[in-house]
Amino acid sequence: MDNVALINVNTASAEELDAVPALKGHGFEIVRYRGERGRFTDLRQLDEVPGLTGKADDGRTALTVGDA
Repeated sequence: MDNVALINVNTASAEELDAVPALKGHGFEIVRYRGERGRFTDLRQLDEVPGLTGKADDGRTALTVGDA
């Protein structure tokens, strides 16, 4: 198994987020949401991002909220 670095949804750019297949096309919305509402403290909050409800589930193994 490859040692893949986790993508931190609190610091990643829209392009980095779009690189996660489950988030493709939603990077901008995630960054905008983060800017308006603050840091994510739990990956389940991705369901609150417009258009992303339930779609991020497959990508959660590649994601982290860091030390939020």
